[in-house]
Amino acid sequence: MASFALDECIPCYRQSRAKCEIMFDGYHTLSSAEPRVSAKEDSVFKRALQLLLAAWLTTGTLWAASDPFVGKWKLDPSQSKETDQMKIEAAGPNRYVFDFGGGGTETIAVDGTEQPGYSGTTLSVTPVEPNTWKLVRKKDGYTVMTAIFKLSADAKTLTDNFTASRPDGWTFSIDYVFTRTAGSSGFAGRWESLNEKLNSVYELEIQPYQGDGLALLLPAEHSARKMKFDGKDYPVQGAEVAPGSASSGRRVNDHTLEIADKINGRITDTQRIILSPDLNTLTMTVQQAGHSKPDALVFNRE
Repeated sequence: MASFALDECIPCYRQSRAKCEIMFDGYHTLSSAEPRVSAKEDSVFKRALQLLLAAWLTTGTLWAASDPFVGKWKLDPSQSKETDQMKIEAAGPNRYVFDFGGGGTETIAVDGTEQPGYSGTTLSVTPVEPNTWKLVRKKDGYTVMTAIFKLSADAKTLTDNFTASRPDGWTFSIDYVFTRTAGSSGFAGRWESLNEKLNSVYELEIQPYQGDGLALLLPAEHSARKMKFDGKDYPVQGAEVAPGSASSGRRVNDHTLEIADKINGRITDTQRIILSPDLNTLTMTVQQAGHSKPDALVFNRE
């Protein structure tokens, strides 16, 4: 369906804002050199503008109401495949650099103390047993994440019992199983998870936004991406969103979207979202920056 731009509907929009406002107020004073317009002609002109503006607004409303992406969607873990990667590097006695793939690194002493982390958080890593670490992340004094890292006896596998939480009582948990892809001993090395167990419901809600745009709401992440599909960057909204986060997108066709997420102008991931022919299944292929393999998330319409 074609969309209408405001500057195509209102002839005076391209003129100065002041003159445009005067014309709509009906108080434009004609000079002796300007042709005078009869009251009837002026009435016809105003009526034409009203009809054009109404057509533009109606078209945007109809598009929003019929957009096939709009609705509530629930992740189907059995059909989804997520590849999670992380890197841990030794940085001196009992100190490590953690890269969880979120766009930055954190250097932390493994001594149980709270230390500065990314996005205004603190992170502590406590050695519970020789092959077990407990990680706790806090924001404004409240625990937003706990994870238990347990290394296998042969140091080739690392399990991660991950739980996210919020002050409102919401929790979200996943059990990861990581396989070593680099390094030989201890926690230091590169790790990749191809096997995870989702223990919580993960939902996506899509709402209309400003005519032919969309708002993608993730309750689990307390975030909202509201954008028009014009290639421009739109700030990501949410109390727990990293500063400088933005998204841009375009419609490939009626059933396909492409979205890029950024932090301070740097792309952190790209997404291709495809609707099934019956409009009941949404497949999101996510390619994270620095990851060799994409994630495939399959959602069913609720």
